[in-house]
Amino acid sequence: MTAQHPLLAHLLNHRPAGLSLPAEMIVPDYGGASLANLPASICRCLGADPLGQPLHPAWEQALGGPYAQVLLFVLDGLGWDWLHRYWDDNPTGPWDDLLRGGTLLPLTSVVPSTTSTALTSLWTGVPAAVHGLTGYEMWLKEYGTIANMINHAPANARGDVGGLRRSGFVPETFLPVPTLGTHLAAHGVTVSASLPIQIANSSLSAMHQPNVRSQPVRTLSDLWVSLNAHLQTAPAPSYTYLYWSTLDELSHIYGPEDERVTLEFELFGLQLRRFLNELHRPSQGETLVLLSADHGQIATPKDEQYDLRRLPELLNCLTLQPTCENRLPVLHLRPGREDTFRHIVEHEWPGQFTLLPSAQALQSGLFGPEAAHPALDSRLGDCIAVPHGAAYWWWANRENHLLGRHGGLSRAEMLVPLAAWVV
Repeated sequence: MTAQHPLLAHLLNHRPAGLSLPAEMIVPDYGGASLANLPASICRCLGADPLGQPLHPAWEQALGGPYAQVLLFVLDGLGWDWLHRYWDDNPTGPWDDLLRGGTLLPLTSVVPSTTSTALTSLWTGVPAAVHGLTGYEMWLKEYGTIANMINHAPANARGDVGGLRRSGFVPETFLPVPTLGTHLAAHGVTVSASLPIQIANSSLSAMHQPNVRSQPVRTLSDLWVSLNAHLQTAPAPSYTYLYWSTLDELSHIYGPEDERVTLEFELFGLQLRRFLNELHRPSQGETLVLLSADHGQIATPKDEQYDLRRLPELLNCLTLQPTCENRLPVLHLRPGREDTFRHIVEHEWPGQFTLLPSAQALQSGLFGPEAAHPALDSRLGDCIAVPHGAAYWWWANRENHLLGRHGGLSRAEMLVPLAAWVV
């Protein structure tokens, strides 16, 4: 049940040249050990040409193949270390049976370790430097707004989901790279996606999932019944993507160690175990079931010291409010105020943030090995604040209500599981 794994050392020790960060921070190996590499290996498992760079052989060989069906469950917010703490505390629960009966590998998320970026990598097979979606909130210079890249609305707007369309934003054509559904469809693979009904037909889903059959679901019971019905009629080969957001939502509101998060995970495991047992009988080794996450979570208790609204002199050093994530703020600095900004950060939060020039972050490969997207300079600004420990910044003009966060480079946020069962 230990969180240690023979492949874990590679993830912990990977450090690109030219990147000066504390040793405890995790930097993805986009060459074969991150979420961005999983789509290409899924393609191979289905007998299709890879989309992007596949997983390293040590990871990919554990998956086997080829298969008639591949299923990928994405549990938003499930970290590698959180999973193992749960397993240690619940050695006789459903997840003990599940994890002992399959293969469990560690992966890293991408940078930033946030849903909008990570899910885009899972649907394109490339990291942020290539697909261009560099955070939860992002300065879109071409549309003149800071955008919420989950809701596709201006970041400070409330109740305006999809509102970017009024500015000419077209989600279906925003990504400059091929998407997995279209790629697999061209290789004769049927692709479907099951997501909570609130987001199944969202603008973000439209961006990710052209040529994908959508199956909205309302509850966990709806998910399992609908999935069984789908698998009975899906022609082979097929790829089924299933996304569940409740762990992440509960972790944000109550903190990742709250009992609600634990109970939700246990309930999911009970139903997953039942599903695999039922699937095993007719499948006869033709189906690969994968489970992973877009990122983990770190507990971030409320602390007024991290509220930037109390420091107007710091905000006056910026041309825009910070973007990206509370756990990885991207800063657009006002010319001539760079030194003042650094002085304020060092004075207010000594030893709590590393200020990394954006150009250095890009050149070192923090956002991907190829800085190919033409808008990266504007979207990543001048400087990135990398928090240490549980530090964060809050700048939104509303109450800070989050007790769990992600987006940063800590082990809790960056390490995610990849579980596999052949049934």
